[in-house]
Amino acid sequence: MPGILAAGRAAGQRFSGARRGLVPWPTMRRRTPPPPSPLPQRDGVDPVRVRLPAEGPWATVRDYLAERLSGAPEGTVAELFDAGLVVGADGRPVPADAPYRPGAYVWFHRRLPPEVPVPFPLLVHYRDEHIVVADKPHFLATTPRGGHVTQTALARLRRELGVPTLTAAHRLDRLTAGLVLFTVRPAERGAYQTLFRDRRVHKTYEAVAPYDPALPLPRTVRSRIVKERGVLTARETEGEPNAVSRVELLDHRPGPVPGPALPPGPGATPDPALARYRLTPATGQTHQLRVHMAALGVPILGDPLYPEVTGPVPAGDFRRPLQLLARELAFTDPLTGREHRFRSTRALAAWTSYPDWAAGR
Repeated sequence: MPGILAAGRAAGQRFSGARRGLVPWPTMRRRTPPPPSPLPQRDGVDPVRVRLPAEGPWATVRDYLAERLSGAPEGTVAELFDAGLVVGADGRPVPADAPYRPGAYVWFHRRLPPEVPVPFPLLVHYRDEHIVVADKPHFLATTPRGGHVTQTALARLRRELGVPTLTAAHRLDRLTAGLVLFTVRPAERGAYQTLFRDRRVHKTYEAVAPYDPALPLPRTVRSRIVKERGVLTARETEGEPNAVSRVELLDHRPGPVPGPALPPGPGATPDPALARYRLTPATGQTHQLRVHMAALGVPILGDPLYPEVTGPVPAGDFRRPLQLLARELAFTDPLTGREHRFRSTRALAAWTSYPDWAAGR
């Protein structure tokens, strides 16, 4: 079956762009990159690329994909092959009886379920030949994951800007709004990811949470946070700290009833005691700021996980968003040397009008 499947070899990856000499790049084990995709994107989403393992008991490509996609609806793999939707590096359909070839690549587009559109604008804050900085709304995932694929910041920007090579340099939680950095050229993505890895990006967040006059601020919270696969929440545990957050009080509004803000619903105060906080993470553990604020006794408003997990929210319910915003992003561009400082223009609804936010308006 010459030309239908392309064999590949695994090794390390060397980032390009170092020729500009602005930042020393890490030396990494080289590898031969996979062949370019023979399939175009659909709605800003890349096709699935599968590399066949070096060893295995499978007689055909179809046998392997049937095992790999065992969680898909019955008949999915058969339909892909019958329709000629599984292709090799030359774009030609792979026959259902094509023999298994270790290291070969195949591509296909998965069937995507309908998604409820996120009805909030995705703002482009800055754009040049290397990067795009977007101001993401609440409820919009950064990159495709799980049930959120086309309704993601990455897919929407690819479609709206006409830049299919766009990739995310980092990620914000779906429920968090604010600034996200994307790279235009895949070969340059590593340079920007290295900034985040080496903590050379200054990030500040704002949050609305209950006001506790007895809580001494500012303060730096240090703890060890672990997040286990398959568990919704992260948790603090004993051990060497791996999560560090600076918490500062920006402003507060004493409510008519002293004490923490009550959840929306019967008995909730119209304007509880609220505060606006500046949060500066020095590390990037999953849900770090949300965990630390809950541990301080002032959980961020609208948080469905901390301090307690609430019931699942129906698809399309965009009421009472998490009151957490990635407000500022600052760094030195590793390719141009330009000093960047960006600031989100979004407002946190519970601070602007708590009654409207609590009522889901």
